[in-house]
Amino acid sequence: MTEELLRRIAEALERRNPPPLVAPDFAAADAFVWHVAPDRLDPVAAVNRVDLSLLVGIDRARDTLLANTLRFARGLPANNALLWGARGMGKSALVKAVHAEVLAQGLALKLVEVQREDLPAIGRLLAHLRRAHHRFVLFCDDLSFSQDDTHYKSLKAVLDGGLEGRPDNVVFYATSNRRHLMPRDMIENERSTAIAPSEAVEERVSLSDRFGLWLGFHPCSQDEYLAMVQGYCAAHGLALDPAMLRAEAIEWQATRGGRSGRVAWQFFTDLAGRHGVAI
Repeated sequence: MTEELLRRIAEALERRNPPPLVAPDFAAADAFVWHVAPDRLDPVAAVNRVDLSLLVGIDRARDTLLANTLRFARGLPANNALLWGARGMGKSALVKAVHAEVLAQGLALKLVEVQREDLPAIGRLLAHLRRAHHRFVLFCDDLSFSQDDTHYKSLKAVLDGGLEGRPDNVVFYATSNRRHLMPRDMIENERSTAIAPSEAVEERVSLSDRFGLWLGFHPCSQDEYLAMVQGYCAAHGLALDPAMLRAEAIEWQATRGGRSGRVAWQFFTDLAGRHGVAI
């Protein structure tokens, strides 16, 4: 009984004071996921992504983000990027596709995914990456903050601030449905209840200002939606009557109540399954 109790005490102490992060073998993979408790970087053997050429209707955002990432991979100055806007329009897909394109051009670049809830520990991650002889894109998907959420303060120093600042070998990319990363009613509430309304709003909004690139994503047109479907069919060798494909694709988006890249992919997944085509 005493041995079991000592073991439980030791495990509890280890959870409260986890061992330091062991440096991973960055040569083992091109992508990693950051976890805490205990701190670790888990390699990702195969990243879930689509080819850059299949992302339709976001040409400006694609070209801008690719150019920024190529400059960074070549050791040149680059900006943090916030990809914001309509859901399902390829924000996170673009980040992963751009990373693949950079690798395809023979440049070394590591992609590290960080969960929003782990942002308070991002300082420890940066301290580790600062010592590595690689270049890293930190990627946080679906980033947003709600009332009484102070995680955004941990991110401010990472983006642009603190004594050390962001390491030269790290750039931060985030996706969000919100341009200012916080709901409008939250910002308005700050303005109406604060003693110094303008200062309170500045505190909340200043986070998004620390991204050098703001790339907006907007709902796609029907022609763009159909082009996405046709691109997926061509890429996977699924040949169908154009009129039938168009009719089925339009019917599918009507039942979903909207058009987006995600809806196009979901339709293609259903279509491929019905025609026995493996993806």
